[in-house]
Amino acid sequence: MTRDALVEANLGLVHACAKRFKGRGIEYEELYAAGCLGLVKAVEAFDPDRGYQLSTYAVPVILGEIRRLFRDGGTVKLSRSLQELSARAKRIAEAYRSEHDGEMTVTALAESLGVDAYRAAEALSASRTVLSLSPVDDDDEGIDIPVESAEERLTDRLSLQQAMSELDDEERALIRLRYYQHKTQTETAKLLSTTQVQISRREKKILKKLRELLI
Repeated sequence: MTRDALVEANLGLVHACAKRFKGRGIEYEELYAAGCLGLVKAVEAFDPDRGYQLSTYAVPVILGEIRRLFRDGGTVKLSRSLQELSARAKRIAEAYRSEHDGEMTVTALAESLGVDAYRAAEALSASRTVLSLSPVDDDDEGIDIPVESAEERLTDRLSLQQAMSELDDEERALIRLRYYQHKTQTETAKLLSTTQVQISRREKKILKKLRELLI
């Protein structure tokens, strides 16, 4: 599969990741745009020979770009060439929308810009204009890519794995015993040679840390 096809085939992951941050002060279109940049970067750097699935590699990168948006105060830094291409993409998309009363597909946008679909997707994400990125037939209207529940479960699982990797060994051991092996606090305390009260206190702190890592 070409990198252009990989971008289009995995845009549902961007929607699934962006939905995690809705209602946190930044418009969904901007969350989606930042996520698209993350997907483009992930596809560009992805090496299938390393044995990973693209989704496993891409989700942390997508989430990282969205979190960067919050750290940068809702702005995405762009190169001058990408800014210029983005401005052209926005003008073309708006003209198409006005003339056809519908959204332009990324393939059609790429042809109008004279670039490949990969570069068009990058320009599209930079312009923060949500268009249909799914392949459509000539007589079909553009539609937004639906978010499959399986993709949401995947992003949740990969996000949790990423957050768990930020914990130290003792913290991971406690969480695994409590939430993966379903041990009670008393059973966990015995296994970790401590008291139930200490487990309760530590668990609350670790859960708070995980929540912060997942935001």
